[in-house]
Amino acid sequence: MVRALHRWPGLLALALVTVLALSGAALSVFPAAERIAAPQAEAGLSVATLADRIQAVYPGVEQIRRSPSGRITAYWFDQGAPGAAVIDPATGEGVASADPNQAERWLTNLHRSLFLGDGGRIAMAAGAAAMLVLSLTGAALVLRRTGGWRRWFAPLRGSFVGRLHVEIARNAVIGLILSSTTALWMTASTFDLLPDGGTMPAFPAEVSGETGTAFKQMRTLQQTPVTELRELSFPYPGDSTDVFTLKTERGTGYLDQGTGALLAWSDLTGWERVSETVYMLHTGQGAATLGLILGLMALGVPAMSATGVLIWLAGRRGRPRIRGNQPAGRAETILLVGSEGGSTWDFAATLHAALTETGQKVHVGPMSAFAPHRYAAAQRIIVLAATYGNGAAPASAQGFLDRLGALDAAPDMPLAVLGFGDRSFPAYCAFAKAVAIAAQATGWQELLPLDMIDRQSPQDFARWGNLLGEALGLDLALSHQPGLPKTQTLTLISRRDYGAAVQAPTAILRFALPRVSLWQRLTGARFARFQAGDLIGVLPKGSAVPRLYSLASTRRDGFIEIVVRKHPGGLCSGQLVALQPGDTVTAFLRRNPAFRPGRGRTPLILIGAGAGIGPLAGLIRGNARRRPVHLFFGMRHPDSDFFYGEELPAWQEEGRLTWLVTAVSRGMRPHYVQDALHAEASQVAELIRNGARVMVCGGREMAAGVADALAEILAPSGLTPAVLKAEGRYIEDVY
Repeated sequence: MVRALHRWPGLLALALVTVLALSGAALSVFPAAERIAAPQAEAGLSVATLADRIQAVYPGVEQIRRSPSGRITAYWFDQGAPGAAVIDPATGEGVASADPNQAERWLTNLHRSLFLGDGGRIAMAAGAAAMLVLSLTGAALVLRRTGGWRRWFAPLRGSFVGRLHVEIARNAVIGLILSSTTALWMTASTFDLLPDGGTMPAFPAEVSGETGTAFKQMRTLQQTPVTELRELSFPYPGDSTDVFTLKTERGTGYLDQGTGALLAWSDLTGWERVSETVYMLHTGQGAATLGLILGLMALGVPAMSATGVLIWLAGRRGRPRIRGNQPAGRAETILLVGSEGGSTWDFAATLHAALTETGQKVHVGPMSAFAPHRYAAAQRIIVLAATYGNGAAPASAQGFLDRLGALDAAPDMPLAVLGFGDRSFPAYCAFAKAVAIAAQATGWQELLPLDMIDRQSPQDFARWGNLLGEALGLDLALSHQPGLPKTQTLTLISRRDYGAAVQAPTAILRFALPRVSLWQRLTGARFARFQAGDLIGVLPKGSAVPRLYSLASTRRDGFIEIVVRKHPGGLCSGQLVALQPGDTVTAFLRRNPAFRPGRGRTPLILIGAGAGIGPLAGLIRGNARRRPVHLFFGMRHPDSDFFYGEELPAWQEEGRLTWLVTAVSRGMRPHYVQDALHAEASQVAELIRNGARVMVCGGREMAAGVADALAEILAPSGLTPAVLKAEGRYIEDVY
């Protein structure tokens, strides 16, 4: 619901909100410019002295005004001709024209009404309302994504466009809420929808009838500093019954022009003070710095509009179109999907189609939208949950466990949980297991025990479908055809061979960058944007199942590079290692945001063995800012498989690599990376105590040995790999 409330106002009011924000950002500059350009009154200057100076220069002065920026303007008649000027309070002389800035007036009319009068004002009010809805729902979505106010600025994951959208939003949302709320207040005031709240003092019934009292003899004007002045209106010339009208930031009063006595006074009401505060907050008049800050935040609106549209389009492409998807309140079966890359949605679409064919009314939605009170007709809930990283919730399941834990009682319809993962990873289906455990803790009735699908196996899915059909008393046949991302053809341009002498043929393969369209550049789709550590999926000939390899390059390097070791009987690795320059492969890109070096200059400890050096070498090659990087690299023999043996010394000379430690496992004294870590234990421990980030890439056995070694090294300091993982300072890419 929150996501829909956020999406549709943004899409429907996109142009209106963008015009509102851009014109508001431009207008925010004028109060600051006026503040800088206008001569300011010296400290302690009274209104009496200012009026005396101005009247000496302009005897026919009728009114003196002071704007919130401090600019003083005088208005007069000279031989029947009106005049006006910006005044230097030190001399009372005019220093600039008082004519309004034409650019400011044009922008103001655009911002307030689109040059369309009252109809335009209503349209812009609708734009402000849309911005308020977008800001509030956006804040709710950010809270859901980050895990609460305390983690408001927590590191983000996901696509570049998605991260940029949220990064701008969480920095600008307070300003946008403030701007849109005050805009709606001012519109309501314009149409007299708010009480006036102001009271003028009653005009004095009796005056002295005298004229010509000097300003310095008017006590009220002497006691009023110019910094509090808003307006001083002079009596009509020759009319002894008229009075001075003084308006300050405290209130309004009348002064006798003959005696200088204060005849009547009325303080500003609380409502007037609120209205003036709203005006200041919205326009920046009287708070130029705040105005500039709000204007800067408003500039985020067009950027968020563009990224929001791209996210929406990517979401439409990433999720299969599910025909006949029933509303949640009418469905008999609720399918909730937790997916990071989108593949789990394909399985949900297959299940939805199969259940629909049996006559079931089925609703498919993200786990993040879990709301049992909406499932009025539901007879069962089925959760299809992938796992992100080391057991975390995937993107479309954010907040599910929190919502489940907040329930007073378990839903009264049974639950089935199906996990998706890769059995070769330590955190195999860890999130699905967490969901099942949490559901059991609430007493939620099971429809089926927890089951798991290994590497998106259609056979596993069909087997589970038979169990589900038996539980429901339905003839359910799940025939799933895995959907793959759109692929591109990559052409090999060079290769370097290693490992033949130690019976482990390995090649560093470099492919040319494929052409990308302008749209792909804008959205970062396919190979338009990638980083070292992202994954390339290669479709081997004769198979529909892709194999994933870690990238050893970034887009800035100008090529796509992977390190491939030929495994005995390996279909894909055998085909890749056999490639020659000019040959092609079919491949796609998959982001791997969990394997990132993080920002800043915090030292990195990179640990890898064999082909695991690939993404680590890519990180070192891309270390243009000379961040301290310490590499521990394990190989079988330096003469056969010292991958990147030529580049590593050069990177050290350039400052991209700070420290290189190698471990050779074939020789008189076998030495592994965990042994190398023990040999440099004191320096490793010191680096980690001082905040270093550890990145491990390679086989599972190597990664387990590294974790054990670091546990021993860090034990005296009270740190463990588990603690570092919780802090986001220990990340693995293992296979």
